[in-house]
Amino acid sequence: MPRSMQEIIDQADELASRFESYSPAPDDERDARPLESLRSAVAKRAAAETAIVQAVGEARDAGYSWAGIGALLGTSGEAARQRYAQAVTH
Repeated sequence: MPRSMQEIIDQADELASRFESYSPAPDDERDARPLESLRSAVAKRAAAETAIVQAVGEARDAGYSWAGIGALLGTSGEAARQRYAQAVTH
């Protein structure tokens, strides 16, 4: 059974928090820029997942079909419904 969107968002937020508090050991001489890029990407992913859930909810509230939403997400309507329906049901 697929995880809910809220669980995915919560995990992304938790990973972003981990990266925010992570700092390499003082004797680690490696370039920290790759970790900074990864930290930024994780934060952006969490924000994007949140924005997608909100937009899907708005589209459903406006009466758009799962088929139309799925097409914009690059998937089938059924796959979109399975992934987002629980997260956008009020």
